Amino acid sequence: MKHTYKTRGTCAVQIDLELEGDKVYNVKFKGGCPGNLQAIPILVQGKTVEEIEGLLSGIRCGFRNTSCADQLAKAVRAAYEEEKNGHSSSVQ
Repeated sequence: MKHTYKTRGTCAVQIDLELEGDKVYNVKFKGGCPGNLQAIPILVQGKTVEEIEGLLSGIRCGFRNTSCADQLAKAVRAAYEEEKNGHSSSVQ
């Protein structure tokens, strides 16, 4: 199922992704640093929600308390919980 996550505290303003069970596919960032945000989706393709959280949660960008990678970890968890609980596909 497709999901959209509105980020907080990052240059990227939105993350789109697809879930198949607990595996993540087709991650796309809107806004942000192009090089990093082209690489991250390739690196997480097919990984589980838990794997992505373990790799990316807590990463900071400069003085910020979050980063695009950290926001992706939050996005995949929120999307997974939405699907598990049968709610809509747009998470914030």
